[in-house]
Amino acid sequence: MNATSVDEAFNPSVHVYEPHKAGLPPLRPYFKALWGRRVFAAEMSRSGIRAANTNTFFGQIWLVINPLLLAGVYYLLTDIIGGASGRPNSGAAFAHLCGGLFAFYYFQGAVTTGAGSVVGGGKLLMNMAFPRMLLPLSALRTAFFRFLPTMGVYAVIHLVTKQPLHWVMLLAPVFLILLTMFAAGISMIFAAVQVYFRDTSSFLPYLMRIWLYLSPVLWFAEQAPKKFQAFIQYNPLYSLLGGWTDLLVRAKMPDAELWIGGVAWAVAALLVGSFFFMSREREFAVRL
Repeated sequence: MNATSVDEAFNPSVHVYEPHKAGLPPLRPYFKALWGRRVFAAEMSRSGIRAANTNTFFGQIWLVINPLLLAGVYYLLTDIIGGASGRPNSGAAFAHLCGGLFAFYYFQGAVTTGAGSVVGGGKLLMNMAFPRMLLPLSALRTAFFRFLPTMGVYAVIHLVTKQPLHWVMLLAPVFLILLTMFAAGISMIFAAVQVYFRDTSSFLPYLMRIWLYLSPVLWFAEQAPKKFQAFIQYNPLYSLLGGWTDLLVRAKMPDAELWIGGVAWAVAALLVGSFFFMSREREFAVRL
């Protein structure tokens, strides 16, 4: 093969991404195209971060201040004004609130940004041929890099409040990966739904607020309010955030049900979300 042929093989002048009929596209070519355009998705994510001023000093500070202020408000309501009984000491309660809220707002940011990624990329969809799944995945990457600075702040809170340190804390990223998989699946579902029902963007913040109150952020997993205990196992974030805070905040090995539930919800959401998104993406450009 001569030099010209090699250049054409690696730098083709024309990329063809053929549309498919309703239903799933050929999976192998689809995921091959998806992987081949990963740099494109990363650049979209970087441009989104720059547009949100996340790379500036005050942009980074606000990423930390916002959930910290919310943690302070919830701590004031639940532990000081509410006088919650059965709670651990105030330092552990505040550390738990911060650790849980940081992870929850990562999930919320990934879902809400991903939900609007297809509608927001209307001109891009109509002028370029590429796997549409790149859009919610790019939003997920953006949410992850916005989440990273909060972990440095949590580390300080963990040490200041004298929370335990143990090797099991090294397993906390496992639940973060599962949470990321779950967020990817949910964001793809809402991204597709929002193409058909534009009011989804108005409804989503209220759903997220309710989801926060039903998740082990304001309370530890084993201290779920009695009114929630009958159906708490049906909340995916019960397992995902419960295991995350057990490992990160309490340096405690989560119960087996949290591991099983976390893996099951993460895999199910990713499979259902990705297949549903791929089966509908042919219509996106027409409906935008």
